[in-house]
Amino acid sequence: MARSLGLAAYRALARRGEAQLDAPIAPRPAGQLVWIHAGETRNLLAVQDLAMRIVTARRGVSVLITTPDDYAATPPTILRPQGDVFQIKAPSEHPAAIAAFLDHWAPNVGIWVWGGLKPNLIFDAAQRNCPLFLIDADVDGIELRQSRWLPDLTRRVLAAFDTVIARSEAGHKRLIQLGLNDTQVQQTTALLAGGQVLGCVDSDLNDLAAAMSGRPAWFATQVLSKEIPIVLAAHKQALRLSHRLMLILQPATSALADTAVDLAAEQNMTLTRWDDGHFPDETTQVLITGEPADRGLFFRVAPVSFLGTTLVQGKGGCDPLDAASLGSAILYGPKVRHYLPSYSRLAAAGAARIVNDADALGTAVSTLIAPDHAATMAFAGWDVISKGAALTDKVIDLVQDTLDIEMSRT
Repeated sequence: MARSLGLAAYRALARRGEAQLDAPIAPRPAGQLVWIHAGETRNLLAVQDLAMRIVTARRGVSVLITTPDDYAATPPTILRPQGDVFQIKAPSEHPAAIAAFLDHWAPNVGIWVWGGLKPNLIFDAAQRNCPLFLIDADVDGIELRQSRWLPDLTRRVLAAFDTVIARSEAGHKRLIQLGLNDTQVQQTTALLAGGQVLGCVDSDLNDLAAAMSGRPAWFATQVLSKEIPIVLAAHKQALRLSHRLMLILQPATSALADTAVDLAAEQNMTLTRWDDGHFPDETTQVLITGEPADRGLFFRVAPVSFLGTTLVQGKGGCDPLDAASLGSAILYGPKVRHYLPSYSRLAAAGAARIVNDADALGTAVSTLIAPDHAATMAFAGWDVISKGAALTDKVIDLVQDTLDIEMSRT
């Protein structure tokens, strides 16, 4: 690579600052590690979703997510924790901070999402033979502020990436203008969170479907203590119009299952406890479970789901894409700040509907339990999920192929 005066000047300026060496939050896990930098933190949910898709697709791989060093005083939390995914602030551009970061984590592959390019970090990773992919690139965020007085810097940084993928036609065009040729730049849809397809035990699904005998059911999941009375009141309202309707109620914690049992009993509802190994019968009005691992099962048998932690201030909601990926129409409350982009996408597509109280929830359940209404919303949810698949699938294939090549060399 020819000498770049712009890069040399940038490196000299970066050395003048303080290194600010942060102690690692955890030891580097054994095995291969994929590093994802989220340059656009408003899309952090999609980045986290990509990370979890990678660890699901490849056994023994770990993922490190970094966020811009000036994003927050403390790293934003992983909203869906998983042991193989770590998240920290990115190092500063000081050479000592970058060396400490790369020495500790030693990534096997690097994925840079969107823009906010950090030249020293990118070049030093490339010099350590870490394959780098720039994805989700758009017009905004590509060009560096320093390019005004170091005109070749952006071009040199972009050339360090093995693969570049734009999320728009305008982004693709701008990358070509910045010096990449047409064969180096691909274009796909934007990176969007797509949800995880939760599994279930096939025998449980078959047995539960047989026990229900075609009865209509709705699923209220991750329901907080203050939301349990609201859900039960909504169910009583919906029962007036659909006497065979069954509620599957899953509190946010297993400890709340007893609370749900007591409250349902106080309202003279006929209930069955799933965790005791019992299947519902024709008289069961409420099936109560405290087992979070069975959410995939209940999303499959319930055409309508209410997502809890959304009616109470402070919790920030739960991920709606799990329900959408399994064909369940979604009802939710207004407190969804952690997952607002996902709820907004689903609501705009007609796959999710907001409710504010027991009356609204009961009315919505009564309306949507009709197969044609639920099917329309479910199809809209599938459409939302599929739109984010193109880029995610391409990136996972790139990661798999790159890690396979590396393993063949060892």
